[in-house]
Amino acid sequence: MSGGVEHFYDSLADAYHLIFEDWDAAIARQAGVLDALIKNKLGLQQIRLHDCACGIGTQAVGLAALGYEVSGSDLSRTAIRRASSEAVKRGLAIQFEVSDMTGLAGYPSGCFDVLGAFDNALPHLSADQMTAAASSFSRVLCSNGLFIASIRDYDNLIQTRPEFQGPSFFGKPGSRRIVHQVWDWVTPGSYDLHLYISLQQDEGWEVLHFASRYRCMLRAEVAAALRSAGFAGVEWLMPSATGYYQPIVIARAP
Repeated sequence: MSGGVEHFYDSLADAYHLIFEDWDAAIARQAGVLDALIKNKLGLQQIRLHDCACGIGTQAVGLAALGYEVSGSDLSRTAIRRASSEAVKRGLAIQFEVSDMTGLAGYPSGCFDVLGAFDNALPHLSADQMTAAASSFSRVLCSNGLFIASIRDYDNLIQTRPEFQGPSFFGKPGSRRIVHQVWDWVTPGSYDLHLYISLQQDEGWEVLHFASRYRCMLRAEVAAALRSAGFAGVEWLMPSATGYYQPIVIARAP
């Protein structure tokens, strides 16, 4: 992944929780949905899970709190530092490392029951990088292990090409928070996302701005990359069926 992506998440790490009305509640809610899906597919009680796009730990922290043996990696050193701090605050033993998902260097083959990539991380990858990432996912999973990821519904979004998302209003008068996104379409299949977080303070309003480019990664491309790496049983689960905020893809390692 590019240096621009790393800078985006480095700059966002300290403010990432602000995009949620209640980050702790979101951690618990997402973990509950993912736990049910994973347990239904694996039927295991003790599960070794690695989150290869862990960010500040939203999913890793939640699943560790439910008893998973969790580790996490991310391209952003700043996000990894925050994720480590959040785990320590909660008394959770999670090993976080800086690593690029296209190679997952430093992780041995066949060491995880589940490999996750959540929060629309995959669309930062080029087509070639997605192929390389799928191979790394397959390598670190044990035989018949589970890959699970969440991604925006680009099959629909590429048709409508929205230019604005939000705003979401959080907090009370005097300490309001407004979160919205502007999407500048570069090509029919890619856009520059501008995330704005406006914070009301005693001295007035502060506006935080973060930007990164995303590629509209369609479901067929994701499925093809996974199958090329030997994955089988590729399945898409939509939010209406799972209660999760993004579509989820699940596949079985060879």
